[in-house]
Parts: sequence; C-alpha cells; structure tokens
Amino acid sequence: MTHDPEMPATEMTDTPFGPPSDRRRLLRRALYIGVPLAAIVAVYFATRGSEESADMTAHNHAAVAGNDSSQPVMLSDDDARRIGVTYAIATAGSLSREIRTVGEVTFDETRVTVIAPKIDGWVERLYVDFTGQAVRAGAPLLAIYSPMLVTAQEELLLAKGLERDVAGASSDARASASELLASARRRFAYWDIPAADVARIEASGEVQRTLTLRAPVSGFVVEKNVFQGQKIMAGDALYKIADLSRVWVEGEVFEQDLASVRLGQVVTAELQALPGQDFTGRITYIYPTLNPQTRTARVRVELPNRGLRLKPGMYATFRLTGAARPSAITVPRSAVLETGERSLVFVRRADGMLEPREVVIGLGNDTRVEIVRGLAEGETVVASATFLVDAESNLGTIMGGMGDMPGMDMTAPSKTPSPPAPPEE
Repeated sequence: MTHDPEMPATEMTDTPFGPPSDRRRLLRRALYIGVPLAAIVAVYFATRGSEESADMTAHNHAAVAGNDSSQPVMLSDDDARRIGVTYAIATAGSLSREIRTVGEVTFDETRVTVIAPKIDGWVERLYVDFTGQAVRAGAPLLAIYSPMLVTAQEELLLAKGLERDVAGASSDARASASELLASARRRFAYWDIPAADVARIEASGEVQRTLTLRAPVSGFVVEKNVFQGQKIMAGDALYKIADLSRVWVEGEVFEQDLASVRLGQVVTAELQALPGQDFTGRITYIYPTLNPQTRTARVRVELPNRGLRLKPGMYATFRLTGAARPSAITVPRSAVLETGERSLVFVRRADGMLEPREVVIGLGNDTRVEIVRGLAEGETVVASATFLVDAESNLGTIMGGMGDMPGMDMTAPSKTPSPPAPPEE
C-alpha cells in the first residue's frame, strides 16, 4: 500500500475498519440487530416440532403451557395507578337479573275474524270500501246478488204460505208445514244471513234481489280483498277484521336467558313511538321451538290497548326481572376475564401479589356477576384493567419460558429500572 502524505498517521493505523469510535458504533449496532435475530432463530428451532430434537419439542410444549396459565404478578402502587387498576371486595347478597329484549306489536290472533261468504254471487254495493275502516258488529259490509239466495227466498215464502194454509188442518199437516218453514229459515242462518233480515222477507212477502252481509264482530278492517261489481265464490276471504282493544307484543329471548322466563311473569314494555310511557303486561306464551340461527326463543306478552295507542308493527323493548338469588357471592362484571374456555379473576393476596384464579360464573346483570365456585366472600379482586394485569402476568410467564431455551438467557422484566446505557464516544 502506498503512503498518502496528506493522510494523518492516526487514520492509517486504524484502517481497514476506521477509527476506534466507529468500530464501537458498528459493534453496538450489530449487537442491537443480532441479539433479537438470534432470539427469533432460537424460538423457531425450539417450536417447529422437529422429530430430530425431542428435547426441543418437549421444551416447546412446556412454553406453550406456561403461556396459557397466568402467573402471580406484583404491581407497585404507582404501576397500578398508571394502568388504572382498582380493587373490589367479593360480597354476598341478593342478585336479580334484568333481561332486555326487542319485540314487535302484533294483532291478537284470537281477536282476528275473516269474512268469507258461504255463497256465490256478485257484489252489488260495498258499504266498507277501504282498509283501516272501523266497523261495528251488525254493520253492513256489502250487498250481494246471488241466485242461491233468490231461490232460498222463494222457498221460504212458499213454506210460510203453506203454514198459513194448513192452519186449520190436522196436527200432522201443521207439524210438517212448520218443519218445512223452520228448515227454510235454517238455510239462511247457515249462510250467515241475520234472522232480522229473514223476518223482513217474511213480513214483506216479496223476494229481494240482493241481500246484505253484515259484520259479525267489531274492529278494524286490516285486509280487504273485494271490490264493487266483483264476482265472489263461496269461501273467498273478502275482509279481515281485527279487534285492537288488546294486542300482543312478541319478542326474542336468548337461549341463556330462558331459565329466567316463566308464564305469568310481569313485563314492562317501552315503545319508541311513545317515549316516557311504560306498558305493563304478562307473559302468556313461550313458544316451544328455538331459532337455530339466532339461538333465541319467541315469547308473547298481552297488553291492553286503551285509546288504541299501540299499533301493530311498532317496535318495543321488553324489560323483565328474573328470579333473584338470595345469597350469591358477586363481584363487579369488569373483574371477570373470560377467555372463551375459562373465567379468571385476579385475587389480591396479603403480600400484595395479584394471583390469577379460575372461577365458575353464574347469573349476572349489567354491573355484577355471580361467582359460583372459586372465590370466597371478603376476598379482594382486581375490579378494572383486568386485561392489562393478565397481560403483565402472561408476559412474565413467556419471558421466563424463553429463558430456559438453549442459547437463550432471558428473565421476566424487573421492577427496578435498569441503569442508563453509557453515552456514545
């Protein structure tokens, strides 16, 4: 190598890697990159489950098991305040659960009547000609021309005349005439023609071209399938009339809440259309099947409908209170960490350690949950930031497990802060 007269002597003696300060920087950067890379490589070979290294496989299973089970953790008061940890005491007392669900107002099916004439004919006139119209029992619905009715009227008048003619005959003749007249009258009754209309025909002695069909019940027309001039056949559903003085509210209750639902239970309903007003009714029916998609069962509540304020189709919110547990051990709902396979609480021991403990939970409401097994009355549990405490606990388990791997020397992070790194030269 030729000597450059302009190059300082110190630079020549430090080549080919530069001055000592540059070498230290390069070495420090290599350590920063190399150590994590070595850890990743070690974890890969320790967890890949290779059949060539049984010891590495066994260690991998131990590490996974350790990560699945949380370990006790110590938090200083400052750390607890920093992550928002608070504590609560497990107490024993009465626990009642309020169940809420969404329902819809529907017709009371036992108060719905379908008007389907039993005769053929043509509609000469409609008296009830639009959906939603209110009707009273006995009010005219439509006037119908029917050859069947015309023939029946003629036979009725003949039987009436025969009864008059045999008034002075033998008792057998009078009985036969009376039976014939009664038979003619029954035919009209079978066709739902009111007896008053039949009496008017007999009194007038004349056949009427049309007869009037009347409403058998009071209510509102919720369905209309007839128009003036239309030909109708026996059995056609012309009207559907609903009595809205009482309605049903049907809602879906989740499968896990069915144990708290029973017949006759008092339910309070709130409707979006009537804010600030509560309606009280009772559960009259619990449907026997479960919806496999939503995992819910339908329940029915009957409500009186004073003033017709409840309209079918309105949405309602149910509120019902389940049976209370008289002496249940409960904790705040936020104290329980549910992983899907188990439920955990962190119990504060006398030495200040937070010990994870698996519990069995029971009923609960919006704020508290019952602990069936795993916790005693009076014990102190973490009431908030439970997830963060669990993460801290699992972190210690994971770090401790990795420290046992070949080539790894790692321990759980200490609560004592590490001294600052020396400044770069």
